[in-house]
Amino acid sequence: TGEFDTVQSPSTPIKDLDERTCRSSGSKSRGRGRKNNPSPPPDSDLERVFVWDLDETIIVFHSLLTGSYAQKYGKDPPMAVTLGLRMEEMIFNLADTHLFFNDLEECDQVHIDDVSSDDNGQDLSTYSFATDGFHAAASSANLCLPTGVRGGVDWMRKLAFRYRRVKELYNTYKNNIGGLLGPAKRDAWLQLRAEIEALTDSWLTNALKSLSIISTRSNCVNVLVTTTQLIPALAKVLLYSLGGAFPIENIYSATKIGKESCFERIMQRFGRKVVYVVIGDGVEEEQAAKKHNMPFWRISSHSDLLALHQALELEYL
Repeated sequence: TGEFDTVQSPSTPIKDLDERTCRSSGSKSRGRGRKNNPSPPPDSDLERVFVWDLDETIIVFHSLLTGSYAQKYGKDPPMAVTLGLRMEEMIFNLADTHLFFNDLEECDQVHIDDVSSDDNGQDLSTYSFATDGFHAAASSANLCLPTGVRGGVDWMRKLAFRYRRVKELYNTYKNNIGGLLGPAKRDAWLQLRAEIEALTDSWLTNALKSLSIISTRSNCVNVLVTTTQLIPALAKVLLYSLGGAFPIENIYSATKIGKESCFERIMQRFGRKVVYVVIGDGVEEEQAAKKHNMPFWRISSHSDLLALHQALELEYL
């Protein structure tokens, strides 16, 4: 199944990816089981893996900050930049306050479970992250070197505890980030989201339509590969209400290893029998898709998102 043409434009939907249609077959409970256990066994009924880019594909963020979105679509540049800066502040605030970004910025991982083997499974309900000495040890010894050489067993266990807590928080609040933010910040967040949606002509709403179609199918799965570091990427996913579409185990950060290596990890995980479809706006994911003979669906405008949604509705994809 490796002989697919790269799709140059969504005006030519990928009709013949595979003779099997990606129809939601089987019971609902099986679909839900997939989300709770996002690593399906090799003999599962998984047929298609949709590998998404985040910025400028699902969400408009970076191009707000640079002003390029405003230029392209004739919007007010200062307003766009202000909205981008407000969202950026909210992302890093969430990452620092709740997701240990101060501790983990220099200890970035590709995937949430990458250090789980160092976790001894102890109960963290009364554990004091603030006083366990992790941050001081990390900054004094520069323990998170890019080479992967890191601290001792005790320190690695504390690192693993932080990633476990991040995972718990994500799973608890993925459909209710307002509950984590608290009333005042929740109102500010809802207001900001509404303003961004208005300025971007419902970009995210359109992307979410496609994501939810895929999520409801028992034989398809959404995977996210982003160049954002893992912790801020999780903050973005939560603040843009994407937690329902992406189980935390399906989120990969390409900051350290690049998208092509992430794609290889994803293929090792889901196997070679499934069809991979890459959806993105950038050259890096397009080239990585080409290298692995994965069809690529380019998103560069609202019409591309609408065409993607239509192709999914008609079950071409």
